Amino acid sequence: MLVEFRVSNHRSIREEQVLTMEASSIGEVTDERPRTIVGAKDPLLPVIAIYGANASGKSNVLHALAFMIEMVQPSWMRAQLRESLRMPFGSTESQSVPSVFELVFVCSGVRYQYGFAVTDQRVVEEWLYAFPARRKQIWLRRELDNFYFGRNFQGENSLISSVTRDDALFLSVAAEHKHPQLDPIRSWLSRLSNPGAWTLRLGTGSPPINAINVLTNDFPVWSVYYSQCKDDDRLLELLRVADLGIEKIIENPSKAVMVSGTVVWPEDAFEFKHAGAVNRVIRWKDESHGTQTLFSLGPRLLACLQNGGRMIVDELESSLHPLLALKIVDLFNNPKTNPKNAQLIFTTHDTNLLGTTLGEPVLRRDQVWFTEKNPEGATELYPLTDYKPRNVENLERGYLQGRYGAIPFLGDFNLLSAK
Repeated sequence: MLVEFRVSNHRSIREEQVLTMEASSIGEVTDERPRTIVGAKDPLLPVIAIYGANASGKSNVLHALAFMIEMVQPSWMRAQLRESLRMPFGSTESQSVPSVFELVFVCSGVRYQYGFAVTDQRVVEEWLYAFPARRKQIWLRRELDNFYFGRNFQGENSLISSVTRDDALFLSVAAEHKHPQLDPIRSWLSRLSNPGAWTLRLGTGSPPINAINVLTNDFPVWSVYYSQCKDDDRLLELLRVADLGIEKIIENPSKAVMVSGTVVWPEDAFEFKHAGAVNRVIRWKDESHGTQTLFSLGPRLLACLQNGGRMIVDELESSLHPLLALKIVDLFNNPKTNPKNAQLIFTTHDTNLLGTTLGEPVLRRDQVWFTEKNPEGATELYPLTDYKPRNVENLERGYLQGRYGAIPFLGDFNLLSAK
């Protein structure tokens, strides 16, 4: 599971910002949402929600995480995607300061800490630590072209470092050379880096990174997940319980194509049989945006819950009814529907998840984070627990009243008299 993510000097983020999945010591002892994981010091949360005003940097937090994972991919892929190694904060002084990214995660019962610092043209630092039995082992320390390998990190490290370019990460090159000790890390990162784990911008608009796409640009990856869930009707059941009126998914095999051994289903290969009138069949392009959104998200969501991965969603409530967004969050929070400890990180404006109108809040207080721009225009990320709200406090009302910040300060909307 993901434990922590740190980033500095990326897009609207200037100073170091930290997002942690570690649970706080709040709530009832019987709360099943925090997960006790071998290798983790504290229980970990399966869900994090990030709130904030428009243009406050919510999406940039997710973008930074996506950016780091993309950097870990083979360097030849990265070279095709951009000329510079980074996207620093816009101020002049930030151009001379490295951008820093770090992940802390647990896989196979061991906690790992991996990070790197980059300028526009090269990697200036890289580190990898392992904590078996909670004892720190230095596996890799890199400063410019100087590499240090700890005695617990075995393998052809010198050979791999000799072929690692200054604009490439050692971890990427070592993974390509199938370094034996990196198998667990490679497996964990592959589940995080697979484009199918990401759904940036559930609504309209192009994703910021080529490796991360929604359905319309990501047929091969989406098709793999679709194939895994279509035969046992899990996707159809998801559409049914969402009360979309869909009784059957109709495939047109003549539209499908084979790409590298994978059956690829483009969007125009689908029609949907609806309840009610006989032969009421609607084409994909004529369906509501909400139906298209859930059909795009569904296979990824089901695969994530089944296999135990991570799903990153920008604007979860986009085109979805508040009750449906609440149910998706509950699927990840509930250990019965999420036995593999999958994690969901999302941005949202949906305050229903904070309130008690629909019953007890689906989110714990330590699952709620905010972004806000400081006077210099830089994003600051902070948890709701910084404000220590009382257990009986109405979080939705408090947020909308500005008690925790992260809301817009709106001026007079008398636009007819504007000069």
